[in-house]
Amino acid sequence: MEDEAEIYDGVRAQFPLSFGKQSKAQASPRIPVAAAGGGGKSGGLPSLSSSSRAWLEGLRAGNPRPGPDAGTGSRGGGGDGEGGGRAMIGPPRPPPGLISSDDGGGEEEEEEDDDDDGVMVGPPPPPPGNLGDGGDDDEEEEEEEAMIGPPRPPIVDSEDEEEEEEEEENRYRLPLSNEIVLKGHTKIVSALAVDHTGSRVLSGSYDYSVRMYDFQGMNSRLSSFRDLEPSEGHQVRNLSWSPTADRFLCVTGSAQAKIYDRDGLTLGEFVKGDMYIRDLKNTKGHISGLTWGEWHPKTKETILTSSEDGSLRIWDVNDFKSQKQVIKPKLARPGRVPVTTCTWDREGKCIAGGIGDGSIQIWNLKPGWGSRPDIHIEKAHSDDITGLKFSSDGKILLTRSFDGSLKVWDLRLIKNALKVFEDLPNHYAQTNIAFSPDEQLFLTGTSVERESTTGGLLCFFDRSKLELVSRIGISPTCSVVQCAWHPRLNQIFATSGDKSQGGTHVLYDPTLSERGALVCVARAPRKKSVDDFEIKPVIHNPHALPLFRDQPSRKRQREKILKDPLKSHKPELPMNGPGHGGRVGASKGSLLTQYLLKQGGMIKETWMEEDPREAILKYADMKKNDVLSCGASFGSLLRLLDTRGRKLG
Repeated sequence: MEDEAEIYDGVRAQFPLSFGKQSKAQASPRIPVAAAGGGGKSGGLPSLSSSSRAWLEGLRAGNPRPGPDAGTGSRGGGGDGEGGGRAMIGPPRPPPGLISSDDGGGEEEEEEDDDDDGVMVGPPPPPPGNLGDGGDDDEEEEEEEAMIGPPRPPIVDSEDEEEEEEEEENRYRLPLSNEIVLKGHTKIVSALAVDHTGSRVLSGSYDYSVRMYDFQGMNSRLSSFRDLEPSEGHQVRNLSWSPTADRFLCVTGSAQAKIYDRDGLTLGEFVKGDMYIRDLKNTKGHISGLTWGEWHPKTKETILTSSEDGSLRIWDVNDFKSQKQVIKPKLARPGRVPVTTCTWDREGKCIAGGIGDGSIQIWNLKPGWGSRPDIHIEKAHSDDITGLKFSSDGKILLTRSFDGSLKVWDLRLIKNALKVFEDLPNHYAQTNIAFSPDEQLFLTGTSVERESTTGGLLCFFDRSKLELVSRIGISPTCSVVQCAWHPRLNQIFATSGDKSQGGTHVLYDPTLSERGALVCVARAPRKKSVDDFEIKPVIHNPHALPLFRDQPSRKRQREKILKDPLKSHKPELPMNGPGHGGRVGASKGSLLTQYLLKQGGMIKETWMEEDPREAILKYADMKKNDVLSCGASFGSLLRLLDTRGRKLG
């Protein structure tokens, strides 16, 4: 009976509680005594009719439909004839899917199966697409109609999609989240150089000084460890490290470049040429101020310089007394046109120079090469060129000019520029261009215009699309001159400043950058201890002494002194009348000597009436003795006057 209970509960669970109840009032069939008697043995189950019991037994045996005997017995037991036969007694038949086809239900079972096809019991079957079966368009439409839930995603290669997303995200990952400023200059910073390891930074300025910074030795105060003045009174125009980073080149406004070691000690200075020699190839060096200079990217003994004298020169650092090669650019008219900038290519096999007439000339270093350029782009810019930069493959050349433009040139097609970027103000002759480490981007700085509200910007451009990617504001009041993107540190350097200040901005991202600025920012300055002792230095200030002190204005005091006759030492005025107080008086406005002579009759005031010529000639006839006697008498008179004067005094 336990099996019957399980079957009963399982079948009954498929139907509602109200199932099988009569909707109309019908004569209830009489329950056979045998069924009632058998219900007592069911162990707690409700009483079953003979037809229900036959149905359960047929279900257990595999034949759900009761036999004719069972049907006859049930009707005979009902006693109501046809009315009792129409009424359904017991649970309904199970769906055809639960009946095994192995028992052979006959044609009736097939008909019932056809009738029950529209009735779905349980969850729907999965769509055929999930089973991997292919089909035609009709089958696909049926699958779409029978689909339950959200549509399936399109079939794509997940690896390719992830790579595309990563490329799109990583394409313009600029390290711009953090910034530090290396200060110390009092004017705009016009030169910048970072060594290949990224540990030392050089900055040169219009204040004639070069400052050296060491990331490994700096703390958060960001102070330089050495300050140089390469050439007194000359602006620093460019700085360049050697390939081994053990020396660096300093180019100033003078005609002589200098070489320093890594610690800032002078190693040598190139010779200056003779300015009275007309042919530049016969001079041993530049005769005018330098404009640019770079170290050879591969050879540590070779450097390149350009000058206002209209020449480019290649030097050997082991010989400071003469250059190796002199390059004279091609000019439309004879004369001297300054070379404003120059550069090497990535391998050091090509030289490019920007000429003052706006042209670009390129020379390939090959056996027997001379001053005749291999590539000559006339009127590349309408003003002086300030920056040149080759790509690593040597096919692209970037140029920057005073005309406010940046041009991209394909050296295989040099008739016209690939792209011209306008509205990039430039007021400094050292404004350059730089590539990103992967050369997907290139960047340059802009200058601040007088009536503009825009500050100094750092502009990034896409090399493949040739479009502006981003503008970064470096300073609201200072212009951006030089820039660099270090490949190892993944940090961006930009110099800025104006007439009163200057600094080097370092942009970085802690998640993308390495070392460099991250090292020194993490170091806090040492805190002073209570036990620290420092002797007070003696300050020698000569201007603090009264002798050198600037006296305040004493105009009023001087005027007061002038009014005081004693302090001003004013001379005494002559006295009229008799003398008193120890002073000799004078009568009629004459002195004592004049008075005595007049009284003695020896002075006659007739000179106003005498003729000078007659007064001189009257002595012409006098004899020699008379002259001597006159002189003796005059001498005696003087002695007499002297004696009387002593007596009176």
